[in-house]
Amino acid sequence: MLSPVVFLVFVCVFLPATATAVVGDGMTVTLPLERAFPTSHGVEVSQLKARDRVRHGRILQSSYGVVDFPVEGTYDPFLVGLYFTRVQLGSPPKEFYVQIDTGSDVLWVSCASCNGCPTSSGLQQIQLDFFDPSSSSTARPISCSDQRCALGEQSSDSGCSTQNQCSYTFQYGDGSGTSGYYVADFMHFNTIVGNSLTSNSSAPVVFGCSTSQTGDLTKPDRAIDGIFGFGQQGLSVIAQLSSQRVTPNVFSHCLKGSNGGGGILVLGQIVEPNLVYTPLVPSQPHYNLNLQSIALNGQTMPISPEVFETSSNRGTIVDSGTTLAYLAEEAYDPFINAINQAVSQNVRPLVTKGNQCYLTTSSVGDIFPTVSLTFAGGATMVLRAADYLIQQNSIGGAAVWCMGFQKIPGQGLTILGDLVLKDKIIVYDLAGQRVGWANYDCSQAVNVSATTSRGKTEYVNAGQIGNNSSPRSDSYKLLLSFILTSVLHVLVRGRNSIL
Repeated sequence: MLSPVVFLVFVCVFLPATATAVVGDGMTVTLPLERAFPTSHGVEVSQLKARDRVRHGRILQSSYGVVDFPVEGTYDPFLVGLYFTRVQLGSPPKEFYVQIDTGSDVLWVSCASCNGCPTSSGLQQIQLDFFDPSSSSTARPISCSDQRCALGEQSSDSGCSTQNQCSYTFQYGDGSGTSGYYVADFMHFNTIVGNSLTSNSSAPVVFGCSTSQTGDLTKPDRAIDGIFGFGQQGLSVIAQLSSQRVTPNVFSHCLKGSNGGGGILVLGQIVEPNLVYTPLVPSQPHYNLNLQSIALNGQTMPISPEVFETSSNRGTIVDSGTTLAYLAEEAYDPFINAINQAVSQNVRPLVTKGNQCYLTTSSVGDIFPTVSLTFAGGATMVLRAADYLIQQNSIGGAAVWCMGFQKIPGQGLTILGDLVLKDKIIVYDLAGQRVGWANYDCSQAVNVSATTSRGKTEYVNAGQIGNNSSPRSDSYKLLLSFILTSVLHVLVRGRNSIL
């Protein structure tokens, strides 16, 4: 458990006004969200499904500041990609590319002397790095007697090494896995205050130091430095930062579905008048929602609500790490049959490698029905044709569109992935135990709610700063972070209980 005494020092400099952020006394933390792809080109739906199967195996059983980074990459469902952000850890700070993963809880990165960890990545712009605790003046291993080691049991198989280090093992359904030990060190944030004032802040967090990786994690084609778990358990960074009153206990994202892709990831609550909310299913390790019905053009389909009820092997999960979308097996065939019947006069149906596809010369928005997903409390998510179909190729001047909803044989899981979540604000309100959404142009700025030290709610306009800033290449920002960390280290020397 962290000591209640935590010293925070802010080192500030004036920089040119590069953002339209307007901040009151409250601040919210935003991390860069990027879409990256290997150097290869288009792939089949079957390959996307295979990638998602791997992804599903990875779903494991005070004043604030605003950070608004540019989003890079290109969104295209036929280029195998992943969403990632950059985090800075240690003293001096070192930057790591980590996958955004709402299906697990712990932040972990590859560490020095890692067995099986990839050393290069096929993803553009990615240069892999390794965290070395001996090179960070503020790194502290977590002992087996530390209360935070017990928190690790919520998210992994925790153990105790011969060196009295709290260790962990993550084993994924696809056979891949990682193991290592927990470390406490500073995570650094670049925060924007006002139009021209930039400050660097940091907070102590516990994260995994990976010393072994197996299976797909060792492959270099989509390799990154680690995984950033955004789950609800005690060792998630969200839980740690909110317990320290560094960030609110809520995060949001908006994934851009066209014109370059990318998006926004905010440790804070995006505010939009059209947001609708539904409660999270309680006592679940993932972001489970209570889906009650599906309608086509306003006509509710005759599917029993029991099909979507949450249990050990069924339920509805919101997962931004899944490329496609998945329906419970009992609902999939009735859904496909209803779609086929609705468009039978306007398209030519065909099956390609087991996937339901359609050949048409018309706009799919004009001929395919609107799909409405209704959740507990009456919240409805409306899907256009482009939210459940993927254009694959063309044949003789006609476009081939394939069904983006798939099924996982033998399972009752419904998973809402990127195909459904794109072009929407999605808010994960952990404090209120609810998830909200609204259609939105994710290339635009968003308003983020922030509660000030006086308890007043104010709103931050979080837009995109620009595309010429990279924390890894910007030694000036890293220098500021190092100055901050050095001052903090002096203050906390002898107070190891903070870490």
